[in-house]
Amino acid sequence: MPFAYAHYVGVVEMSIFARLSLEELEVLRRIVKNVHFKNYPLEFITDREADKLIDSLADQTVENLIKLGVDRRVGEL
Repeated sequence: MPFAYAHYVGVVEMSIFARLSLEELEVLRRIVKNVHFKNYPLEFITDREADKLIDSLADQTVENLIKLGVDRRVGEL
């Protein structure tokens, strides 16, 4: 029975990017690039790589990072 539930096609998961404003996405990208990618070579620090990492984060983590970024005015740097 669990196999049938695992393959239920009626469940559609919305991407995190559909729920974020452009300003929130820019704040998240800036945080990810400065914190998570600080030891990466510069040619690998792109918006696409940051977006892949953001997409892998849990929703609560994304919300916390946005709140942290807004509180510390990361978008204004």
